[in-house]
Amino acid sequence: MNESPIVLACEDVTLGYEHKPLLEHLTLTVRAGDYLCIVGENGSGKSTLLRSLLGLLSPLAGKIDCPAQREGRLGYLPQQTPTQRDFPATVTEVVLSGFSNRRARFFYTAEEKSAALMNLGKLGVLELKDKCYRELSGGQQQRVLLARALCAANDLLILDEPVTGLDPASMQDLYKTLRYLNEREGMAIIMVTHDIENALREARHILCVDRAGCFYGTVGEFLSSPAGKRFGGDRA
Repeated sequence: MNESPIVLACEDVTLGYEHKPLLEHLTLTVRAGDYLCIVGENGSGKSTLLRSLLGLLSPLAGKIDCPAQREGRLGYLPQQTPTQRDFPATVTEVVLSGFSNRRARFFYTAEEKSAALMNLGKLGVLELKDKCYRELSGGQQQRVLLARALCAANDLLILDEPVTGLDPASMQDLYKTLRYLNEREGMAIIMVTHDIENALREARHILCVDRAGCFYGTVGEFLSSPAGKRFGGDRA
């Protein structure tokens, strides 16, 4: 049986700033349809890793290969700032801004407009298309931003703590949507999260970023590891 295509590969990567390493000797592979959760304490290097995966920071050593990022087909859902939550645009305008391949064009094509509406419908918020984004609830805003990310994504979606600030019902709705995108549409998902319970339940692989080093493996391997016992409890 053939393995799924690789959408992200890190080969003996060292990351940091001004030649001061934060993460060292990181090797991992993410394939189409994979679900990777990145966990770890604050200040352990998760943000640095995300910047590198997005092509915003070059590694100090090693190689990161992400065809989706290189070709502009990567969907990214960042953490929202208060200013972004108050953005004065319609829902449709926000979603359309996800098309990163417009280059010098000052208009959206009919195909892009159709795709934007399709993604809103896929996430159950099509009826909000003419609403002002800043008037939406936190859960609705996250669905709109996810629809925006899907406009850019082909086979890889990266999310940075997407449930921060959401109520429990909205959190579970978002997790359910991500499960659908992963299982039904084959979207590879990389998510930074502090919700270890959801990570153990939903992910196929775990990357634990720790000052003592990095652990990468399946959920079962993580639970059996020293890192898993520290962060996930002794559940093996």
